Amino acid sequence: MDDEKPVLEQTTDAMSGAAEATKEAAKTAVKKVRKAAKRVAKKVTPKKKAAKKSKTAKKAKKAGKKSSAKKSAKKSAKKAAKKTSKKTAKKKKKARKSKR
Repeated sequence: MDDEKPVLEQTTDAMSGAAEATKEAAKTAVKKVRKAAKRVAKKVTPKKKAAKKSKTAKKAKKAGKKSSAKKSAKKSAKKAAKKTSKKTAKKKKKARKSKR
């Protein structure tokens, strides 16, 4: 973070960065869920009765994993915002000390 940038600009940059990170995390989580669902589908497809049950199970798994991905994304965004605010405070303190 630069001391020349206004605090508002620094925080907006940090938040946009966190949003981008959460988006990427959600994408990777969805990809993993799709791969897992395909594996389950391959194992279950020969049995017709079990295949119907597995589809509902897969949907439940996807819903659960997506929500956990959203939660982790929100947590990472909050943590990133906190870290940036702490870093700016530290840099301001260092700048004050160096001026003395």
